[in-house]
Amino acid sequence: MQFRIEAIEVGNALQNYIWMLIDTHHHQAVAIDPTQADLVLDYCEKYNLELTQIWITHKHNDHIAGVPELKAQTNAVVYAPLAEKETIGQAGYWLEDGEQIHFADLVVDVFSSPGHTLGIITYFIDALDALFCSDTLFSMGCGRVFEGTYTQMYHSLNRLAALPPRTKVYCTHEYTESNGKFAMTIEPENIALQQRYAEVQALRATGKITLPSSIELELETNPFLRCQSVDEFKKIRQLKDQF
Repeated sequence: MQFRIEAIEVGNALQNYIWMLIDTHHHQAVAIDPTQADLVLDYCEKYNLELTQIWITHKHNDHIAGVPELKAQTNAVVYAPLAEKETIGQAGYWLEDGEQIHFADLVVDVFSSPGHTLGIITYFIDALDALFCSDTLFSMGCGRVFEGTYTQMYHSLNRLAALPPRTKVYCTHEYTESNGKFAMTIEPENIALQQRYAEVQALRATGKITLPSSIELELETNPFLRCQSVDEFKKIRQLKDQF
């Protein structure tokens, strides 16, 4: 297989992952939302990889803090959302909804996904069944609505939920167990959710990653994707904020 996707565990309080998309034929890599530059540089050195691209989803510091040093230490091209240009600073390319970028021979679709922030974007690679959805969609959860509206977040999640069921969900934080604990309070009779939560608890008990999930699995177990209206979504999101 020419491409693989690996996680770098940051080990911070927010439980970030830096996703690395690797072209094994050309020994090149993309870093998605690099929290810390040294972790990416060490990873590339260990596996003899050239960092050629950096993809930013949104402006929060735990997603962009490593960018300045990575730019200084490599020739990587930075892609970032145009709507958050003033906060993020310099990038090689500024992206909007509906645009496409390329890594090797992969076509990458860019979606606007407002809600968590107003300018947040996600990256979808149909050829790899891969969705890098940052803090919009989590496994059994979703991001907080900081800047956008509940209506925006509801529609952003529905857009992602409409992707092919086989699509793998690469979100940025290891929040799956806590999300599952909350989800169980919303749908305690959901058998698929019960099974998923038990699997996640077993994985976390041994320090293992719970990601990626899939759109199919999220449709079965994620209460935020199972909402039938904005009002229902708002109610559950506000309950989660206080959980």
